[in-house]
Amino acid sequence: MAKQLLSGNEAAAQGLWEAGVAVGSGYPGTPSTEMLENLVKKDGPTCEWAPNEKVGLEVAIGASMGGVRSVAAMKHVGLNVAADPFMSVANTGVNGGLVLFVADDPSCYSSQNEQDSRNYAAFARVPCLDPSDSEEMYSFAKEAFDISEKFDTPVMLHETMRIAHTRTMVEVAGERKDVAPRAYESHPERYVMMPAFAVKRRVATDEREDALTAWAEETPLNRVEMRDSEIGVVCAGALYNHVREALPEASTLKLGVTWPLPPKKLHDFAASVKKLYVVEETCTYFADHVKALGIEASVPPMGPLPRGGEVLPAHIKAAFGVGEPPHPAPAQGLPGRPPAFCTGCPHRLVYVELHKMHAIVTGDIGCYTLGAVAPYKAVDSVIDMGASLSMAHGMELAQAGERSKRPVVGVIGDSTFTHSGITSLLGTIYNGGKGTLCILDNRTTAMTGAQGNPCNGVTLKEQAEGVSPLSVPKGKYLDIEALCRAMGADEVETIDAQDAASIRKALRTAVKHEDKLSVLVFRSPCRLIDRTTHKAPEIVDCRKCGTCIQIGCPALGKAEDGSAVIDTNQCIGCSQCIQSCPFGCIKRGE
Repeated sequence: MAKQLLSGNEAAAQGLWEAGVAVGSGYPGTPSTEMLENLVKKDGPTCEWAPNEKVGLEVAIGASMGGVRSVAAMKHVGLNVAADPFMSVANTGVNGGLVLFVADDPSCYSSQNEQDSRNYAAFARVPCLDPSDSEEMYSFAKEAFDISEKFDTPVMLHETMRIAHTRTMVEVAGERKDVAPRAYESHPERYVMMPAFAVKRRVATDEREDALTAWAEETPLNRVEMRDSEIGVVCAGALYNHVREALPEASTLKLGVTWPLPPKKLHDFAASVKKLYVVEETCTYFADHVKALGIEASVPPMGPLPRGGEVLPAHIKAAFGVGEPPHPAPAQGLPGRPPAFCTGCPHRLVYVELHKMHAIVTGDIGCYTLGAVAPYKAVDSVIDMGASLSMAHGMELAQAGERSKRPVVGVIGDSTFTHSGITSLLGTIYNGGKGTLCILDNRTTAMTGAQGNPCNGVTLKEQAEGVSPLSVPKGKYLDIEALCRAMGADEVETIDAQDAASIRKALRTAVKHEDKLSVLVFRSPCRLIDRTTHKAPEIVDCRKCGTCIQIGCPALGKAEDGSAVIDTNQCIGCSQCIQSCPFGCIKRGE
């Protein structure tokens, strides 16, 4: 045994590996991404990025059905995408152990909404394990496959951002369990979910729920910690640590299994304390279940905890009237640091032009979501992966006859296009839709850390080996233009995303068409994968118009006299500012 400082994601990968996982699949999504990125570095498992979470889970289900232990990884909104196979595999049961590694994001640090994925576990009646630190993540991950195979069920291994990205000490065994594949036997009555078979499987899942509830009462994963009997707190996950910090004398019922809940243990704990409280974040999952059991939970004396966002120790202290120790006041007058496109980002010039066109832009999930903020303010909607193309079609239907006033443009990235944009485009083409759709192909899945995807051809294993998307031979990755033409797009054009004049011409020509669907592929590699630099340009006789500043490049700023200046430490010589200057005051460096 050796002690290591691991994040929750690293600990999960270590635990799953030691438990004998053979197949891992998923889609990168913060805060879950690093689990598979760590698992692929270990000998034994086959790990893959899937086009989306539904496909990733289906791969894992197939591997489980074939007799080996498998894991599907995703963030909370990814579970929405994978919900269809998830609900069915909860009915079919498993052969080899099957784990869903799901990461929630309270406070929306990198997500479009807050969700508590434990509601999905309860909905599907699938056991949910909720570790409170990296040590528990490691041990729970090792135990998850045994639970899955013992009870013939998939198991959800649930975390939040605070667990995923916080490092704590873990005592690691470091040895992989030798797990022989289970023999595959044909059982259509289990795996063919036609109505007649599905009804019979309902009986099996009812029996499984009873067995799991009895197990939840006895498992040491749920533990009562008696201290002062005045206050008892029901909690789980990262919030257990926050409760211990804020209320060190309170008794706790720490739930490591958050579905099914143990009714008797909850009743006994409530009876052992004078007042029972529930501490949770983003929703009322525990409170609702405790109330349904007929157990009264009190509101904290100083008022309820925040309804949304992360619940921190300070929130708990405030709710229970526990004073904060004195601390220095935060620094005042610091400049804001809003998120921004990187220097030389290939998305920048597209949004500069869309802003000038006053277009209605239906956007999507990715770095290019930043087109919604200053100085571009060019994106009108971001709903979910793939929504941009479908919504553009709907907006076109609603705006029939009004296109001359404000053109409608859908914008999507390459990875998101393969995730769920292809079917959106197909729906538009099938229904005779017109308009302009833009695919911003920067050759990577940039927002989550430059992962591979079908558009650049880099597999998860190759990513771990350092293979660059710029070195992948053509033919291995998806030809976006050929696919769009094969699907029936009226017009498909490829444009250099670093060429302002070509961008302007392509967009302004496309939006004038009223009888065709134009797909514009703006291609240039992300700065995370192409770090080529050139000498910074020079500013000569600046007219102080501020036009170059409006492209939002971090390397551009203003001097005290209002003239533009270039930070040569940040500038990569991409020439975007040169193209933006209306007076030719910015000259290319030698």
